[in-house]
Amino acid sequence: MSAPAVEAQEPFNRKTLFWGIFASLLAAAGFFLLFTYAPDFRQPGNGGATPLSKSGVGYAGLAEWLRLTGEAPLMARTEDDLARDILLIVTISPDSDPEALDRILELRDDRETLFVLPKWQTLPLQQHEGWKMKIERLPDTVVNNWLGRIAKAKLGVGRSTVEQLEIRGHLVAAPQDMQWVADDHPIIAAGSGKAVLVEFQDKPFFILTDPDLINNSALGDADKAAAARDLIQWLRPGKGLVMFDLTLHGGARKYDLAKLLVEPPFLALTLTILIAAALAFLHGLGRFGPPRIDQRAIAFGKRALVDTTAMLMRRAGRLDELGGRYAALMRVRAGALLGAPQGLQGKALDHWLDSRDKEQAGGFTTRSQAAGEAKNLTQMQQAAERLHDWTARRLGERR
Repeated sequence: MSAPAVEAQEPFNRKTLFWGIFASLLAAAGFFLLFTYAPDFRQPGNGGATPLSKSGVGYAGLAEWLRLTGEAPLMARTEDDLARDILLIVTISPDSDPEALDRILELRDDRETLFVLPKWQTLPLQQHEGWKMKIERLPDTVVNNWLGRIAKAKLGVGRSTVEQLEIRGHLVAAPQDMQWVADDHPIIAAGSGKAVLVEFQDKPFFILTDPDLINNSALGDADKAAAARDLIQWLRPGKGLVMFDLTLHGGARKYDLAKLLVEPPFLALTLTILIAAALAFLHGLGRFGPPRIDQRAIAFGKRALVDTTAMLMRRAGRLDELGGRYAALMRVRAGALLGAPQGLQGKALDHWLDSRDKEQAGGFTTRSQAAGEAKNLTQMQQAAERLHDWTARRLGERR
């Protein structure tokens, strides 16, 4: 006896395969989105003079201080943010983007903006990630390069002998190695004809030459913290919101092809393509009808030979000459079928064939000339049918 046949089992469950594929696609979509938007959420300039930095030269303390004493400040990452009509605080660091600063000046031409100049050269502190260690003041040429982009001014030469500054009713200790500019109408004076905070005459721009009045290290002093808060409150137009700039520090939101695919107006197109792909995938899971058998590249039979010959003649551009040659072929064939005398050719054979037609004088010659003069496929087909019918009819009469 032969052993009973054992039905073959599938190695994997179909439901398991389906959910495995679904989970893989979901994970791939999540990875794509995170990879696309990761730069927008990356904190720029960790440890530098940015509003997200917690180092001594950073301004995260000022942003938090404003949040605790009022409304949380905004962070400008796009040009649309920069164009908002609220106070913008632009904190400049030595490694900021000069082109981004030029763009800010263009967009903020008639809006309140506070520019804070850089001051210190720093190095990362190995013991604390995100901290910086001050080395020395930046060369005046470096600071003047930034200052010159904003206004036609330069840092003052020499040290100010003022030990205290008056800021909105608060007396605070003057910063170490204070940076100042010459100005006769200062908002914060650093002595006679010297200013730490100045205002433009034709634009609502303010320049704070010494960042040690509002940065993280300055806010360790209670008096400076209160003075910084009141100064920002005074600069705000209509007691509105405050916004810090991130575009100078590489935090601008940049658009690329990936973001265009997943954001309006192209999001609808992306979803349409994905749905179409899903439907095509589902359609391909099952077979409809028998499998299609592969056909030969060159088929057998007379019809295939005729089709191939016609294709070659069409590609060779010889269709215009086909009518006359067909007429010559039919002349020889009709003469052979109807028993024409040996040696007859050309017009002599045409006259003999015409003599076989008792119904119409010159019947074959007329049809032969029409085939030779045909200019398109339709005319050639009609002339060829008339020649074929004439020969078949004469052959029938002979039989």
